[in-house]
Amino acid sequence: MAKFRIGTRGSPLARTQAKMVADYLVDAQEVARDDLEIVEIRTTGDRVQDRALAEIGGKALWTKELDRALLAGDIDCAVHSMKDVETIRPDMIKIAATLRRADVRDRLVGAESVENLRQNAVIGTSSPRRAAQLRKMRPDLEIVLFRGNVETRLAKLAAGEVDATLLAAAGLERLGRHDVGTAIPINVMLPAPAQGIIGIECRADDSHTNAVLQAIDDPQTHACANAERALLAALKADCHSPVAALATLEGGILTLRAELLSEDGAHHLYSQIEGAPLDPELPRAVAHDLLERAPPEIRRLFQA
Repeated sequence: MAKFRIGTRGSPLARTQAKMVADYLVDAQEVARDDLEIVEIRTTGDRVQDRALAEIGGKALWTKELDRALLAGDIDCAVHSMKDVETIRPDMIKIAATLRRADVRDRLVGAESVENLRQNAVIGTSSPRRAAQLRKMRPDLEIVLFRGNVETRLAKLAAGEVDATLLAAAGLERLGRHDVGTAIPINVMLPAPAQGIIGIECRADDSHTNAVLQAIDDPQTHACANAERALLAALKADCHSPVAALATLEGGILTLRAELLSEDGAHHLYSQIEGAPLDPELPRAVAHDLLERAPPEIRRLFQA
């Protein structure tokens, strides 16, 4: 039997997430363990570490090589951290499944809380959202570019390059780093859209792989991911846009919360709307509400 090939980036977290997908497929009895193959593909985003993503091509730097392998038939599916996947995807590629969402929070590493950071502390992050949220709380903080995988960033922190950094709780948990950092409540720092979600893509016309992946899809997570990504599309947000969002689904009602910020954190606004999980108008309504109230310092960061 031909191998079922799972494509992934080569970072430790990406490989761990690919192995999680493999385990789910085996547990669902969709693919035998011996018939699975994990194919590592090095991406531009992994190779270029000294510049912000927005300066060198955006989130496509994490996906384009995997897309190419998928469309060429070199892999059957590709595993992604959904917060790193650009909003508009090629028509030939489908998000076939999402695993159950993990902890959505950010963790602060290097201090017990943002309040406890020293005056003018240096914080390493490459996220416009995290940078703006930190500046909103602490205008005195100095934000510097901090890229690389989890271990690289922790090593830079240990070497004293910065006072603290922020990492996704979900990634740390998946790597077994349960004791690293302090989780920041979502009412303090709303997460990135699709944070904590592992997505699996395949070719849209590959009905067999679509059916295999459907067996491990978590519908609630998928609905939340779709709402958060639809919000980004409605905002026309890009890698320069400081935006946070979180959809939750309870009792058949989807609640979508979102925050837009200026780069310096001085201007920020929040919106929250409830509705049906699959209502395409809900993300658009949140986007419209935010952009209608946004000052010029925020509006210019979105392409509306």
